Amino acid sequence: MSRPEPPPFFTVVIPVHDGGEAFDRCLAALASSVFREFELVVVDDGSTDDSSARARRAGARVVGTGGPLGPAGARNLGARHARAPWIFFLDADCSIHPDALARAHATLQAEPGLAALFGSYDAAPAAPGLVSRYRNLLHHHVHHRGRAEASTFWAGCGAVRRDAFEAVGGFDATVYRAPSVEDIELGVRLRERGYQIRLAPGIQATHLKAWTLRDMVRTDALRRAAPWTELALRSGGFPRDLNVGFRGRAGIAAAAGAATLLAAAPWRPRLAGPGLALAGTMVALDLELFRLLRRRGGAGLALAGVPLHALHHLCAGLGFALGFARHVAGRSSPGPQVGPGAPPAGHERRSAQRRS
Repeated sequence: MSRPEPPPFFTVVIPVHDGGEAFDRCLAALASSVFREFELVVVDDGSTDDSSARARRAGARVVGTGGPLGPAGARNLGARHARAPWIFFLDADCSIHPDALARAHATLQAEPGLAALFGSYDAAPAAPGLVSRYRNLLHHHVHHRGRAEASTFWAGCGAVRRDAFEAVGGFDATVYRAPSVEDIELGVRLRERGYQIRLAPGIQATHLKAWTLRDMVRTDALRRAAPWTELALRSGGFPRDLNVGFRGRAGIAAAAGAATLLAAAPWRPRLAGPGLALAGTMVALDLELFRLLRRRGGAGLALAGVPLHALHHLCAGLGFALGFARHVAGRSSPGPQVGPGAPPAGHERRSAQRRS
């Protein structure tokens, strides 16, 4: 009688809806991984194209949702089909680096107390255009300056231990039916249960998404800032990390002040000087970002990044106001209850110390 095949280290779960050519590139990049101890589960979330066939040709086990669930529900379904102790979530528009899984494996072996880790986009976004390059490089910049001991999670390129994922109930597919902050919310619940999360920006993927200005405004204000504000108010406050740290908050204030004064300058010319000074403050707060934009796209991208970064901050401020208003009005969702199970001994105590 033959022994059953041992499970791999990772189950890579990719949710896809009409993935197209970017999904082909995602699958091809994963096939080039130098780390081979993984299985691939693709969740076809109601595609109308041949995404399932593409996944099967790449050797994936394909699970259909029977209709669009959204990324949270699709990832949960994929996780239920995982055999590995670690679930590595990857977006269908991300081309993972060949060494990414190897780096993740090495980090998890070196730090056995971790329950999750996540990486970042690289500094070479594939889509052309000023908005796409700015938006993807902004994400790279934010993750590369974040604290290693994270208080959130990112499901674009990140892994979570399966028992911890199940213990907190997975992604909240009831509240987050469309792409939003479902991964951040999962990270909040993991940390509330005392689990450790690591930001490891050396684990990288190329983002293939082409951004439009409309996409950026809608995402930053309505799909990120507003629901993130509601989540933070439910959870007791924003963490001082990533783009909600001091620099992010000060940048929102500087951008709002600059926009207000410069808009009034045609009627009150003396306001132009203070408005430009506040715009300069916004740039100074994220000087490394503008240096990155110049390195990757020259002076043109760096200059275009100033109004784009101001718009990003203004959208964040608008989203905060909207999320705060919803919370005060009682329209905010209470969020899910954690599932059965408990974290390893001692984690609750350490979590309480960090919150104190």
